[in-house]
Amino acid sequence: MAANIDTGSYTSPPPLVLVAHDQEWLSRSIESILGPSGFAVVHAHTGRQALELARKARPDALIIDEGMTDIGGIEVCRLLLADSRFSASTPVMMTSAAAPSRADRLTAYKSGVWEYWSQPLDSDALILKLWNYVRSKRELDRCHDDSLVDATTGLYNVRGLARRAQELGAEAARRHAPLSCIAISPVDREPSAELSGAGETAGEDEDAAAVAHQLADLLRRISRVSDAVGRLGQSEFAVIAPGTEAQGAIRLIERISESIETQVPGDRDRAMSVNAGYCAVPDFAESGVDAVELLLRAATALRHNRAKDPRQRISAFSDIPVPDIH
Repeated sequence: MAANIDTGSYTSPPPLVLVAHDQEWLSRSIESILGPSGFAVVHAHTGRQALELARKARPDALIIDEGMTDIGGIEVCRLLLADSRFSASTPVMMTSAAAPSRADRLTAYKSGVWEYWSQPLDSDALILKLWNYVRSKRELDRCHDDSLVDATTGLYNVRGLARRAQELGAEAARRHAPLSCIAISPVDREPSAELSGAGETAGEDEDAAAVAHQLADLLRRISRVSDAVGRLGQSEFAVIAPGTEAQGAIRLIERISESIETQVPGDRDRAMSVNAGYCAVPDFAESGVDAVELLLRAATALRHNRAKDPRQRISAFSDIPVPDIH
């Protein structure tokens, strides 16, 4: 008897399941179970394909066979669990041609597997559990979307930065105090050698991701308690610095640049620096600028700086020429 699943609460697109099996007919057989129950399926026939698709397609669940020849299913799970680009909330089910032993199951669970199934599959149980797992994952994804924190770095995300900008702006307005925002992006110390494009959040390579993690840790260490530090994009970061005028913003950028040159490269064979843009006002109450606009202006200065001259490391928003519309 087929499992009776109420899928009415799920909107399009349907949940996406990555099925990884080196036997195409078995992979299609699993799809024939999932499809009528409301799932979309994408296939991988090697462990390497499974890793690539899991990172790029961002499936709602994975079903991976233990016995793939190039990279075994358990090793695929280990690699995904250690990869910051893969969400740990994604359910992973493993299949095996033979009934797994207790030791096999424990090894699989330790590697990040949620369920371990032997052939032939119990289709009703598979569908019921899969829907339960997907429901939980989507609820957690919604919580992450509403969060003020970037899941990768632990810094504020764009939403969090905007909220903190408003809070710090209100305090600066009450005190008639200065307020500065800086936006920075790491670059190789070679002309036009950007690590990433502006605002990207997906598909970052391992090198760029490692630098982003190191820069986030550095900013967390050297920023003041009163500063708000966050991530604008794949390798764009921002600092909102209350009580800081233009010269203080420049000194902060220089301190970050000096630190990144000595700390972020690690075992890289090329030196690093930063591109930076900033916007600062001496009296926020009299500036007529919204705090979120101050943040946007710093990001605009950063991107103008990179487009204008890769060797120019610091730009102020006030230095950007006003376009002639006549």
